[in-house]
Amino acid sequence: MNGSLTWIRNLVEAVASGVGELESIDVVVCPTNVHVQLVASLTSITKSVFTGAQDVSEHSSGAYTGEVSAAMLKEFGCDYAIVGHSERRQYHDESDRYIAAKAKAALEEQITPIVCVGETLEQRNTGQTLEVVENQLKTVVKMIEADLNKIAIAYEPVWAIGTGKVASPEQAQEVHGSIRGYLGRISQEAAADCRILYGGSVKGDNAPDVLGQADVDGFLVGGASLDAEEFLRICRSANC
Repeated sequence: MNGSLTWIRNLVEAVASGVGELESIDVVVCPTNVHVQLVASLTSITKSVFTGAQDVSEHSSGAYTGEVSAAMLKEFGCDYAIVGHSERRQYHDESDRYIAAKAKAALEEQITPIVCVGETLEQRNTGQTLEVVENQLKTVVKMIEADLNKIAIAYEPVWAIGTGKVASPEQAQEVHGSIRGYLGRISQEAAADCRILYGGSVKGDNAPDVLGQADVDGFLVGGASLDAEEFLRICRSANC
């Protein structure tokens, strides 16, 4: 929840201009809902930049004041939607079932859900990381198994978000590899097609080492995305 109309316009214009020559990556900008239409109009000038939403309702319409449906987002140019971000889980008590329903709603409107999973520091310290992540995914799989190859998954260790801490490349690979293996036990197509992103204090300096891991396909960028040049450094590291 950052920025003003002018600030967001300047940021997105700088990003769209900077990634114009980066042909091997997809970049998604996820603004607040009130800025979706603006960002979509700005990203339409390049084939490399897409617009996403930070959240989406599980409902298609009705008496759900304050909610925004997938159809509404699609109408204004959204191709992606983040679901289950750790802040939504933490501050809004969103359950795995609720997050899975949001992912299903997005898919029904041809919006790619970016499904966030991740463990707290306590869960990591007690050796529960892989179990927690798999359990978070199981609920999604039960609800959208037939379309599992159409989602993206973002591993965001809660202890690394906004803290300056970052999972080591080896820690990221362990979880990403586990996610890929879990998908493979359900659908080889999903294991091959799903992009598994890392999120958690990603910056231009640490991006190359994390992205060099076999099962890290990209990033869900937080604070660094508020600085166009820093964000572009991360984009350039992925353009290979």
